[in-house]
Amino acid sequence: MHGRRTYPSGSLQSSILALLQQQHQPMGINDITQALDLGRNQISGLHKALVSLCDEHKIEQQGRRFVATNRPEPMRATIELTSKGIGFAVLEGEQAQKGKDIYIAPHHLGGASHGDTVLLALIGTDRGRREGRVLQVIQRAVTEVCGIFNEGAGGGYVTPDDERLPYTLFIRRQDTLNAQDGMAVLAAITDYGSEAQGPAGRIIEIFGDASKAGVQIEMAIRQFSLREHFPPAVEAEAAALHPVSICEDGRSDLRHLPHVTIDGETARDFDDAICVEADADGFTLYVSIADVSHYVPTNSAIDREAYLRGTSVYLPDRVLPMLPERLSNDLCSLVPDQDRPAFTAILRFDLQGRRINEKYCKSLMRSRQRFTYTIVNQLLYLRDPQSRSNYQDLVPMLEQADRLTVLLKKRRMDRGSLEFNIPEPEVGLDGDRVTSIQLAKRNQAHQLIEDCMLAANEAVAETLASAQRPVLYRIHERPDPVKLETFTDAAKALGLMLPRSEVSPAWFAEVIRQASNSPTEYIVNNLLLRTMQQARYAPENVGHFGLAAPYYLHFTSPIRRYPDLVAHRVLQSWLENSPQPATVPGSETNLAEAGIHLSQCERKAIDVERNVHARCSALFLMDRIGEQFSAVISGVTAFGLYLTLETSYISGMVPLTTMTDDYYLHDSRRYRLIGETSNRMYQLGDWVEVRLDHVDLLNKRINFSLLGKRGKTPSARTEGDDTPGV
Repeated sequence: MHGRRTYPSGSLQSSILALLQQQHQPMGINDITQALDLGRNQISGLHKALVSLCDEHKIEQQGRRFVATNRPEPMRATIELTSKGIGFAVLEGEQAQKGKDIYIAPHHLGGASHGDTVLLALIGTDRGRREGRVLQVIQRAVTEVCGIFNEGAGGGYVTPDDERLPYTLFIRRQDTLNAQDGMAVLAAITDYGSEAQGPAGRIIEIFGDASKAGVQIEMAIRQFSLREHFPPAVEAEAAALHPVSICEDGRSDLRHLPHVTIDGETARDFDDAICVEADADGFTLYVSIADVSHYVPTNSAIDREAYLRGTSVYLPDRVLPMLPERLSNDLCSLVPDQDRPAFTAILRFDLQGRRINEKYCKSLMRSRQRFTYTIVNQLLYLRDPQSRSNYQDLVPMLEQADRLTVLLKKRRMDRGSLEFNIPEPEVGLDGDRVTSIQLAKRNQAHQLIEDCMLAANEAVAETLASAQRPVLYRIHERPDPVKLETFTDAAKALGLMLPRSEVSPAWFAEVIRQASNSPTEYIVNNLLLRTMQQARYAPENVGHFGLAAPYYLHFTSPIRRYPDLVAHRVLQSWLENSPQPATVPGSETNLAEAGIHLSQCERKAIDVERNVHARCSALFLMDRIGEQFSAVISGVTAFGLYLTLETSYISGMVPLTTMTDDYYLHDSRRYRLIGETSNRMYQLGDWVEVRLDHVDLLNKRINFSLLGKRGKTPSARTEGDDTPGV
């Protein structure tokens, strides 16, 4: 039980007003005192607050009771909590367009938690920021909590490992499932509690030792409520499917073409294959994509489940696929030497790489080879004699593909397409132990296949836009001006000479070029990425800013992305000159709603992958306290420095409280801390040596202490360019 709540005078008035606005009957002083949990020493302040509110005509007195003079219509919103328990209400519907999110003080949450849908009342404005109070929780977002069980009086407590849930869950002894102290568990919330008393629950599953990687990954899956298993109806429907073995139903027979797939060594699904032919006038690019729509009709059990998932989620020890394994790893996987139904884009380019013609067809194809990026790099760019001998029949086709994609990339770069160079760390596991975190290797073979996929995605988008066929475009809007101003300040602090031209994709491309192969390359690319809007799916085509493309959608990965399946269905109906089909399940779902849902699915997948990486980073460093590392300063705040380790790109922090050699002042405009006495400076982009001090696995936080600046800058990475997350 908490102690009596204390209120500053202004806050007490707001609380009284919010309380009265949600009542249908007048309230007396005793009722108000009890509802607000006031102590006897606050009764005088209560009387003064009531008098002030009456004088301001915000409430009126009826005998010995009080009532609000007007009760505004409550607004529906979703609560987002910070790790400090402060809430923000994200309004729904038309209200969402009327300003920034509404601030909710902890004592005005009314028992609401992160993600809950609530009814909200505005209680005032402070320094231009609207403030509100939760009137009613309509729907709970969190019904189960992953966390660590700790024994205590009467049973124990589960501390959530999601820092946005700022409470512990009391577990009675008979509801512990005999969990041991320190075990990772899943608990169901049985009582959400009140402002005076915390929530309670019961343990429904014990995951085990929280220091094991598999346990941490399972906790992340549960935290984000990912769908791990397919319903029986979906598995039954998948099991009943039959492979396509003959070329019929209007399919074009492309089995004579030397198609190949090019993927990573650990790739688990193969949904795209290419073939390139060349002649005296130009090139013909065949991009053949697994024909998922043949097996997954709209509104089937598989389709409904795929739509709910929206995307496959890739984790270090498993994949949570969008489609059942019967499809993703068998019928729709373009494995070598097997006939597979496909949807093929046949794109004709001239000798300058300009697309001059395009056509599409359902096809039957047969992959000649499952190439990896490493092998193609050896064949084309390292020109390894043994490799070229092993694949001599396919080398000429790959060389034509290389000639074409060099032209495609040049045209794309000339129009201002952005090439972010953001290293992607990969987690290495040995059973339940994290053995390594290192950068994923990239080479020119990655770029080859990516440029082929970009070309197909752009062609299909332009075709469907010209045909005025409703579809889900992959749109990327112009950067937010406020974020752009923040980036400009940071770039100047890093010593960049910003282009004087109008802000455009080409402007950003020039900034990236300036930073290329410099010590600040990683920081500049990261800052630029944060400046950008998030790409999303929508039926309104506004182009793709990052690619400098007027038309763009996702067509090339229907095994793992639902919007690609939508594009296949729409393209097929256009080819058949038939009416627009139902492209998503549910008669009430339109493409705008589908775009919102599928964008949210994608962001959830990104969030869980980052969450798992943070968990694995903490596990990787848990036994390395006291070790020294090289790092770059990736953020500067009034409470410390954010760091990224050089070799693993693990993120951590140096709290200001550990910088005891001087009193440091925060220069927010120039992104630096300056020692008041020594004038020692730590600035964004500086390379430093640090010591690992603390790893908090529960909150996924890693703290370091500074040892000093690094004597020399690290060598620039030259392994190849990264393509923007398109």
